Amino acid sequence: MSMSHRATFTLADEAFDYLKQAGSENKSAYVNHLLLEEKRRHLKQAILRANREEAEDQAYQEELAEWDDTLADGLDS
Repeated sequence: MSMSHRATFTLADEAFDYLKQAGSENKSAYVNHLLLEEKRRHLKQAILRANREEAEDQAYQEELAEWDDTLADGLDS
């Protein structure tokens, strides 16, 4: 079951006008959608950053190559 929470915050006039226009009748759903999209974007960036760091880590790549050599150990063709 998903819980709902209330929050009070202040918007600049321009931001509020846009929320009224874009959010239509359900401003809460629109703000929730924006926040969850931002969360996904942030997670995607963190994963890409971690993958980049992993790819640039020479010691890790060497260790990974050693493990790759063992993948076929004991397997019949």
